[in-house]
Amino acid sequence: MKRTSKAPPRAPAPAKKHKTPTRARPAPAPAGPSTLPPTPVTTPVEVSSAKGRPMLVWVGKRPLTHVTAFPAQHVEQFVGGEVPTESRLYWTDWPATYQPGGLLFHGDNKEVLAHLLASGFRGKVNLIYIDPPFDSGADYVRKVSLRGATGSAKVDGENYTLGEQIQYTDIWANDNYLQFMYERLLLLKEFLAPTGSLWLHCDYRKNHQLRSLLDEVFGAEALQGEVIWKRTSARSDSHGINHIHDTLFYVARSSNAVWNQQTTPYSAEYLDRFSQTDPLTGRKFQGTDLTARGLRAGATGVEWRGFDPGSKGNHWLKTPIKLDRLDQQGLIYWPPSGGWPRLKHFLDAAEGLPLQSIWSDVFVVNSQAEERTDYPTQKPETLLNRIIVSSSNPGDIVLDCFIGSGTTAAVAQKLGRRWIGCDINKGAVQTTAKGLQAVIREQVEEWTRKKSQGTQGSLLDADPQADSQPPPAQLSFSTWRVNDYDLQIQHNEAVNLACEHIGVQRTRTDGFFDGVLGRKLVKIVPFDHPLSPADLEELRRELEGRPDEDREITVVCLGMEIAARSWVDDWNRLRKGKSAANRIHIIELRTDAQYGRFIRHEPCEARVTVERRGDRLSIAIDEFLSPAILERLRQQAGVLQPSIDDWRAMVDCVMIDTAWTGEVFNVVLADVPERKSDLVEGRYDLPAPVGETTVAVKIVDMLGEEVLVTKHV
Repeated sequence: MKRTSKAPPRAPAPAKKHKTPTRARPAPAPAGPSTLPPTPVTTPVEVSSAKGRPMLVWVGKRPLTHVTAFPAQHVEQFVGGEVPTESRLYWTDWPATYQPGGLLFHGDNKEVLAHLLASGFRGKVNLIYIDPPFDSGADYVRKVSLRGATGSAKVDGENYTLGEQIQYTDIWANDNYLQFMYERLLLLKEFLAPTGSLWLHCDYRKNHQLRSLLDEVFGAEALQGEVIWKRTSARSDSHGINHIHDTLFYVARSSNAVWNQQTTPYSAEYLDRFSQTDPLTGRKFQGTDLTARGLRAGATGVEWRGFDPGSKGNHWLKTPIKLDRLDQQGLIYWPPSGGWPRLKHFLDAAEGLPLQSIWSDVFVVNSQAEERTDYPTQKPETLLNRIIVSSSNPGDIVLDCFIGSGTTAAVAQKLGRRWIGCDINKGAVQTTAKGLQAVIREQVEEWTRKKSQGTQGSLLDADPQADSQPPPAQLSFSTWRVNDYDLQIQHNEAVNLACEHIGVQRTRTDGFFDGVLGRKLVKIVPFDHPLSPADLEELRRELEGRPDEDREITVVCLGMEIAARSWVDDWNRLRKGKSAANRIHIIELRTDAQYGRFIRHEPCEARVTVERRGDRLSIAIDEFLSPAILERLRQQAGVLQPSIDDWRAMVDCVMIDTAWTGEVFNVVLADVPERKSDLVEGRYDLPAPVGETTVAVKIVDMLGEEVLVTKHV
């Protein structure tokens, strides 16, 4: 089965946007109608200080007093329908910067959060859930495979090109990790509404330090609970203690935080206690003690019906008058043996066990689950459902700034909450967007079904009380980019990829050098600029602080200034002979004879035919080629050359905009195969807009690489 959707007519696109810069930290873009917010991008956003105790200390700890807000650029729009009538009141407090609807951002969450604060979201978020990197030594690599029943070749998705795939990996030192989390928690605190709360998901490696950070940022009194999630029963790769749980910390902005009590089913052992049957009603019940420990003066301490609670050092739970009333209602059980009377608790009135701090009834996403996205850190929807229902109400804003596979946004959408998500990994944003499109399409289909069965009102006016599921808060979402992360290479990811390519052995304990190559120390210069004398002077100062270090140095860079070459030549000229210390060698990844293929990347190519036939558009994808996929297959196949018979095996999804203006991509049709064994259609027939138009076809391959083809008809 496959799912092809057509969206209803969309709103007019905004005016033309400006051209984005290409540097890693671009200069402020000129103001224009496509950038948000309208305030200058250098406007500082104030951040309140942490006043809690105790205070964790690490090397390089810096307070975060303000951040710079960069603009957001509109990338894509998906409209399944308008805001449902019964949900429109939710949006009265929505900042005017954005149209009502879900918000999905691609960018560093520190900069995305700064942008959102500057855009009016301070103090408006009701629930924050974050599942940050655990600093656990794991490399989060998305595994993908080609489509089709016979497509068995596996492709490692996040390693094919520097420019596109950005992942959090455990390549930072502990101090850097703590600073990273400290800054983001300080920012997140600014978003919480007075009744808001935050859930932080972590594991045993960092939970003690993260809890200390929460105490410092929010105050120790903010911690409302610690949940142990038993995520699996055993681990085959465990050495020593078999760690089978994660930790969730729950903190609230105030004592008035939203809390909707949920219950879990009673255990079979507990239910077995309801072994007695009421002779009048036939209801199953169990008898519980009517007394509590401790002597009391007054009515609860006197004798009742010949039973003196003081004789066993107890007192009655109710006064004798209330006990008489309970007995008249048939709610007191008198044992035939003449024992103490007991209170009847009926099985059919048992609501369940209130949530406790150990969750063993939520299971991980297995390989056969419908919600599985093949994202390495995906969390089950049942886990997010429990958190969102407990800590928010329909219409509330839910924020996840480590969105990953998009589970938080998908569950929030299903539960009638508004949502905001972001991630630095483009693959995560794409995965989230695809999942949300499917959720919204299903919701629209459900409202359509209700109307066809006689529900009064329009498509989106069905009675919200007819089901336990609340109406959707929105049926659309938009995707945005902050600080031009389509063109930026994150240094952490660049280091990881360069080390793998060159064969560098990582050194995680060294705060300056990135690893070793043989006996040589390796320093990788950030790829957002060519190697400069300033970088080399920093290296010189580091070596001066290590007088006993005599190993040679390999510097890895992307581009090199002429002055830097002269600097290295002068340096090495003073270090003659085989025993000379700290000679410097350069690996320039564009021109190096051995490693130059590292930055070579060929974009996807496609040949598309678009014809207007009266009031219809005939669109056909004739050819598609993903050099990145072919290159990865060549690397894995060895001497055998890969062959892909059907280009559709390389395609993850196809989206079409029939009135492309060069600005926001409005998804009129999304061809997203439901199963990995299904293929995209490749040929489409759509209504043609009145007059001349530009048709844009966006094709995304199985690695997340995309190509946009436009045709004017």
